[in-house]
Amino acid sequence: MHASTFGSILKHGAAALTLAGITAVSAAQTTPPTRTYWSPSWMASTQPIWGGDFVLPSGLPFQFNRQTIRQVARLSLGGAKLRVVISNEGGTAPLYIGAARVARHAEGSAIVEGTDRAVRFGGQPEVTVPPGARLVSDPVDLPLPALSEVAVSLYLPKPSQPTGFHFDARETAYVAGGDLTGAAQMPAAASQWSTRVYVSGLVVETPTPPATVVALGDSITDGNGSTPGANTRWPDALAERLAPRGVGVLNAGISGGRLLKDGMGRAGLERAGRDVFAQPGVRAVIVLLGTNDIGWPGGPFAPQEPAMRAEELIQGFRQLVAMARAHNVRIVAGTIAPNERGLEGTALEGHHSPEKDKVRQAVNRWIRESGAFDAVVDFDALLRDPARPIRLKAAMDSGDHLHPGDAGYKAMAAAIDLDALLGSDPR
Repeated sequence: MHASTFGSILKHGAAALTLAGITAVSAAQTTPPTRTYWSPSWMASTQPIWGGDFVLPSGLPFQFNRQTIRQVARLSLGGAKLRVVISNEGGTAPLYIGAARVARHAEGSAIVEGTDRAVRFGGQPEVTVPPGARLVSDPVDLPLPALSEVAVSLYLPKPSQPTGFHFDARETAYVAGGDLTGAAQMPAAASQWSTRVYVSGLVVETPTPPATVVALGDSITDGNGSTPGANTRWPDALAERLAPRGVGVLNAGISGGRLLKDGMGRAGLERAGRDVFAQPGVRAVIVLLGTNDIGWPGGPFAPQEPAMRAEELIQGFRQLVAMARAHNVRIVAGTIAPNERGLEGTALEGHHSPEKDKVRQAVNRWIRESGAFDAVVDFDALLRDPARPIRLKAAMDSGDHLHPGDAGYKAMAAAIDLDALLGSDPR
């Protein structure tokens, strides 16, 4: 199924599913069925895998072969049924899935007894995903509450070389030989990874049309610095606030993300089309980008790039605002947090300098004062040390002076005005 078909199915809900032949209504029925909808509940943005000459290793093996991968994700919205989105984005060869299963997650690699279900594609247990494509599974009858965790297990019986992935999962993926998709837990000898591959979305059946908020950002949105496996990224905490309103939150953050240029992933202006505006029911986007646009040039990530000018970054934000307006989507901007001493003492040091900080402050001033956005969240004011405003507050710092920790991320989510975020949406 092509990505556009997937988007159409989710956008038009049960009616589109009937047209696609995924559901059928008996002509003998005398009462109309209760209408349901398909709402996106979780996503992981795909990044192209970089070469061995990049400053960071990818953390992935060269290939998977006759192995099972089990990955864990937490939903934002709950639903009566579930669909799994498989991605071969960036792939240059077909991806063959020999078997797939989903279950509620217990702990570690274990699943909750009695919740294991087979995942099928067009009624078949196997599927081939064309290069560059996403496929969406058949509905899986597995009722799931909001904020519940699911484990998705894929068996790859043929050599499968990943070319697209999500670098920083903040979750452990388990890999072991053989078809273990239905195993109660993975063997103790299973390899463990901190990246995501092939599973890029989870969609749930809901009684109301989808209402979605997307967080578009870099490693601060992706949750770097938060406790692995604890779901303490700021979009996670925002999902907890919005779940009672029936609003899903999708985390479109990628480590190394930039607004204007590719880095550890496509530029924000490019990937916004798929990661944000193509999402069914998208009501609003919260953008938190610019740290790497300013911090990378002249440092270990982009040593040959010229310094970023505030005017360039502001123009990029204007373009993103124009895209949001064209899609009738509200856009909320977060100011860029301070980062003095960021990654200090490591091979990645170089995000901060007095000159770079002047650019950051100029961009933040424009974000606050321009009136370009529907609302602004002043993360800079929230996170900075009052005694040293170009540095993160110690209580909010993960310890690397660039990324907030759990307390910082919780405070960031709490600072978002939900009425300003959703506007006139009654939810």
